Amino acid sequence: MNSIEEISGFIKDCAERQRTIGIKGSSSKAFWVSPVADEALDMTHYQGIIDYEPSELVMTVKAGTSLLEVMNTLDKEGQVLPFEPPVFNHAGTIGGMVASGLSGPRRAYAGSLRDYVLGVRLIDGLGQDLHFGGRVIKNVAGFDVSRLMAGALGSLGVISEVSLKVMPKPQYEKTISLTMSESQAIHTMNELASKPYPLSATSYAQGELRIRLSGAEVAVKSAHAEIGGELLEDAEPWWQSIRNQSASCFDSQKPLWRLSVKSTAKPLGLSGQCLIEWGGALRWINSEHTPSQIFKVAEEARGHAQLFRKGNPNKPLSSPLSAALIPIHQRLKNNFDPKGIFNPGLPGNF
Repeated sequence: MNSIEEISGFIKDCAERQRTIGIKGSSSKAFWVSPVADEALDMTHYQGIIDYEPSELVMTVKAGTSLLEVMNTLDKEGQVLPFEPPVFNHAGTIGGMVASGLSGPRRAYAGSLRDYVLGVRLIDGLGQDLHFGGRVIKNVAGFDVSRLMAGALGSLGVISEVSLKVMPKPQYEKTISLTMSESQAIHTMNELASKPYPLSATSYAQGELRIRLSGAEVAVKSAHAEIGGELLEDAEPWWQSIRNQSASCFDSQKPLWRLSVKSTAKPLGLSGQCLIEWGGALRWINSEHTPSQIFKVAEEARGHAQLFRKGNPNKPLSSPLSAALIPIHQRLKNNFDPKGIFNPGLPGNF
């Protein structure tokens, strides 16, 4: 569908006939979420960069636009999406990027995807064309609905357009490596975060802590001198392999769990640990532990867990909502999708 009118009309028709809708982009995340619905709404035809002002650090894009196209356009102007969204299988759309809410290695130090969403254009479950936020960087008062769409997995409506804040590329970037235990790595990552170092990414796997420093050359070199460690000359492929999950540790026949926990949480004691990111706050586990075991460990670490790979994408599995959050989610769903037609079986549907 090539226009808002066509998309809106399709949704209105489905709502009247009580037909559920599966919102579809490039399907680059179908291994994780892939709803089964009566009708499919393909958003890849609604694409294009609507407005881009490099001097204003703002871009407005149609939801079906290729994520790679946006990244290449920004690259030509020396700018980036600072939250480093993953690009699975060299695919992905802007709408899928926002709906999934996923951020890459830089997230803990530059902010999450949600922090860079300035506004969205949304078509709700009744086919109404709604606008939230704007195209300028400014403080807002009240409930920021546009950022609510980040990570909602399309359960609240069809994202048609997005305005994003972008940033200049780092002037200088280096990665250093230190060998240590998991406990030492968690302590070191948190200790470094408490100091004025230009951190932009951290990861720990197989006994190696990698620390990426970004910013002015003098600041990066000064931080390296204080932290120590071996300088890795060609570290970019490593960070890209984490960002896009092409690293060998993500390739397993066992279920891959994504645990978001308190950064200072001690080693979780689960078998099959794959990788630690975000200064200790994101932990990937290749494990055959039962979901209840995983959820219990995540809760004890003051976080939550979701099954990311090797699960059932028709009904993604994640930590259950607390009793206090359930009515809030229900009210949001009822307001935006009163007939419950969007992406059945996904989190956010009741």
